[in-house]
Amino acid sequence: MELGMIGLGRMGANMTERLLRGRHRVTAYDRSPDAIKQVVAKGAVGANSLHAMAGALKPPRVVWLMVPAGDPVDQTIHALVAHLKRDDVIVDGGNSNYKDSMRRATMLGEKGLHYVDVGTSGGIWGFTEGYSLMIGGEPEVVERLKPIFETLAPAPDKGWGRVGPNGAGHFVKMIHNGIEYGMMEAFAEGFALIQRKTEFKFDLHQIAEIWRHGSVVRSWLLDLIAKALSERPDLHGIRPHVEDSGEGRWTVFEAVDMEVSAPVITLSLLQRLRSRDEESFADRLLAMMRHEFGGHPVKKEE
Repeated sequence: MELGMIGLGRMGANMTERLLRGRHRVTAYDRSPDAIKQVVAKGAVGANSLHAMAGALKPPRVVWLMVPAGDPVDQTIHALVAHLKRDDVIVDGGNSNYKDSMRRATMLGEKGLHYVDVGTSGGIWGFTEGYSLMIGGEPEVVERLKPIFETLAPAPDKGWGRVGPNGAGHFVKMIHNGIEYGMMEAFAEGFALIQRKTEFKFDLHQIAEIWRHGSVVRSWLLDLIAKALSERPDLHGIRPHVEDSGEGRWTVFEAVDMEVSAPVITLSLLQRLRSRDEESFADRLLAMMRHEFGGHPVKKEE
């Protein structure tokens, strides 16, 4: 099967190579000529414009987007539509907000085009392990793209599926990432407690390895923790600053809107925000309050 790929960042490039190994024909476009050259070296066809990419594909075309969520997706779609024809398909494999995906599907449908939202999980390991694909779109269109999903997934019959209409794929991926936030925070807090119990002289890497086999908390995240601790046991040089991609926030907002209690996901998001406050006014004020009402000592900055 042939398709166009727009966006050749690390994940987009890895997905392109996995598709090429699956004997799909990929015409790739990116604003960076160097990024195009790298996938051309792997066997892709390079295109220096959206017009050239669309012209290289046989109708009905399939164009897969791997660009940052928000305006970049809208801008890319707006520029791309001029080069597409009725029954062509645009796939958004990035981390778009599901409400944006629903809006885009409606807009493209009015032009006779199809839109498929694919929540994609797997990160840099997806190239070797396969990607988890949560798909939203029209059943017949998803079926048409089945060979692509079977190639990208861990196995043809595992790790991918249509979960509902347009927007459903990115909604499920949003919740997936919210759960991920909570799991990561629980692991981080647990290992922090073990690390603080200095009198037992624990080997954190050893404990991670024990938990990886037979434990109810065994998981891919724990595998990654074990790998990280084997390479850098004290995490020296790692700054305690944790970013978020936005999906955790959307999950919390959705929980509030639907009046669903999600305290673990919410607190894990707040902990990430807290990690970025290197000059915490709140902590300074807390220390001062303790001093004022109880005479507790205040540590002064040097």
